[in-house]
Amino acid sequence: MIEKIFEGLIWRSRFVVILAVIFGLVGAIVLFVVASLDIWHVATHTFTVITTGAHPEHFHEDIVAGIIGAVDLYLIAVVMFIFSFGIYELFISDIDEATKEKNGSQILAIHSLDQLKDKIAKVIVMVLVVNFFQRVLHTEFATPLEMLYFALSIAALAVGLYFLGKVGK
Repeated sequence: MIEKIFEGLIWRSRFVVILAVIFGLVGAIVLFVVASLDIWHVATHTFTVITTGAHPEHFHEDIVAGIIGAVDLYLIAVVMFIFSFGIYELFISDIDEATKEKNGSQILAIHSLDQLKDKIAKVIVMVLVVNFFQRVLHTEFATPLEMLYFALSIAALAVGLYFLGKVGK
């Protein structure tokens, strides 16, 4: 009898993960809003520069960096969504709405922790790639050797993305 009560208690304790689901979704929504506001700021700044006729130094790099930064935040928000959906499906229940839609069950279907880990890892790698290119925009190269290192780092990223794509197939 004690074993049955204890096992029931352990089984129902899985609902604690609902906190991770809720706050993961809240975090994702916050990141989507912040990224959208960042793009709005870039757009309004660009409009101001165009209408005033001024052309600040590094204007193009700043615009690209701002948009890439927003893309970075969007990707992190996607990680949070995937995490929230995956944890919910693994510990609580399948999402009925997702199974009703034609593509819904494939997009966020998570059936194991390994699947969740793989989906999150792929998006995190993309976040790192985007973040790398955002930082490179403001890098100034003083020697040809630094340019070579830059080229090698891009080649390493390309090779890594190639093999990441091969693993998923």
